[in-house]
Formats: sequence, structure tokens, C-alpha cells
Amino acid sequence: MKKFKYLLFVLLIIGLNIFFSSCEKVINIDLNSKNTQIVIEGNITNLQGPYTIILTQTVNFNDANTFPPVSNATVTINDDFGNSDILAETSAGVYSTSTIQGVCNRNYTLKVFSNGKEYIATSYMNAPVTIDTLTIVTETTHNGSKKTISVGFTDPEGISNYYRFIKTINNIPQPTIYIEDDLLQDGNTINQALLSKYQDETTIKNGDSVVISLQVIDKNVYNYLRTLNQLSGASGLINQSTSPANPISNFNNGALGYFNAYSVTFKELKINK
Repeated sequence: MKKFKYLLFVLLIIGLNIFFSSCEKVINIDLNSKNTQIVIEGNITNLQGPYTIILTQTVNFNDANTFPPVSNATVTINDDFGNSDILAETSAGVYSTSTIQGVCNRNYTLKVFSNGKEYIATSYMNAPVTIDTLTIVTETTHNGSKKTISVGFTDPEGISNYYRFIKTINNIPQPTIYIEDDLLQDGNTINQALLSKYQDETTIKNGDSVVISLQVIDKNVYNYLRTLNQLSGASGLINQSTSPANPISNFNNGALGYFNAYSVTFKELKINK
């Protein structure tokens, strides 16, 4: 199981980052090597900050399943309008902004300098898309059927958009990564059913509160999440016969992880039937 430590760690960090409001290549890891790699996970949104960047490092294949924080790094975020913010380390490996505010239709650059190396990623914050409807649909599983949510929204015409959905049930974000693009549905009304991927996900029942967030992400982040989904497989783990690899990162210089500048809207549904 240790073979999958980084992948499972990434899934965990993505979930944690929900609570904190360009080079494309797959990086293969020698899991038996003692050389570590930095893992950078961070978001900036159109919501009020502060925003958080988390720095950790990988561990050797046979080491304990604990990812050490990376402290004493220099972390900056700037946009293409000349705004810049040097992040403060608020706890070990956790860096927070103090002045910069996410604004749509701007390009953001994250720079991390640690142990003599600089890592850079850029991400464009697209305009938000409003959720029009949330409806209850029946999801058929091998254990029978259960309720899930379908998200309805109108895709802006003439713009290549990429989406991520977060399903939160009674304040608990669900682990499945839901993504979609508009390549074959530009300008159309899209209805996206958020079908569960993991057996331990919460089942919706009467009285529950469900909040859906609709993130508009850029293509590089979409490719990161798409390849993470592929690596996680139907059961949430890479098949043991598969060569170890990592999802496509938007960082240079061999860093793992992602930097995501996104806009987001929310809609809540109370389950009463």
C-alpha cells in the first residue's frame, strides 16, 4: 500500500484545501530512491482571502507514511496587474497571504524558493459561472440505488471552459473529483450528475443539507485533476501492476502538486423528499 502514498496524500490535500478558501509532463518517481521531491498545493479564488499554500516533501518508499512539512521557504504570489504578496509561514509548511485579492480575468504566478531551487506555476482565473439548478437524481450502484445531485448551469458561449464540482454533504466535502469541459457543449445548458466514485462516500438522505460549489478552472489544472482521476482508478487506488507516476503538474523544476486560480459559485439544496 505504501506504493500509493503520494497519490493518497494528494487526494487528502485537495480535500483540505477546500476548507482554505507551463510545463505539462508526467513525472515518474523512483519510489526506492532517497531523493525527495517538493509537493506544492495551493489555491487563490475570487472569494475573500487569505489564501493558503501548503509545502511538503515526499518520503522514501519504505519510510513511515508521514509527509514532512517544508519550512523556511520564500513563497510569493503576483498577478499581471503588478500586485504581489510575500506569504508568511503561519505553521510548519503552511504559508498564507496577507494583501493579495483574487480577481477574475487575471493571471496569477506562484513562486516558491526552497533549498536553493525555485519552482514556478501560473494559473488564469476565469469568470465565474452561476449554478442554475440542483436536482435530485437516482444513482444506481452495485448495492442498489441511492440519491445524488445533478448540477445545471449554462456554459458561456465562445470560451473554452473547464469545471470542477465539490459536493459537500452536511459540511463534509466528498472525496470524488468531479470535472467537466465544454469541448462538445460550448454555449449549451449542461446538466452534470455528481456520481459517487468511492464506496465510503456519504449517502444523501432526507434532512441532509447539500452544498455544491462550481469552480471554473484553467486547462492546466483540469489536466492535473484529469490525470489524478486516471491514476486513482475506479477504486481510488492505482492498480498494483501499474508503473508509479504522478498527475500532470503545472509547476516547473520537478515539483509535484498544483497551483489553482479559480472562480467559484455555490448553491445549497435541502433534501426533504
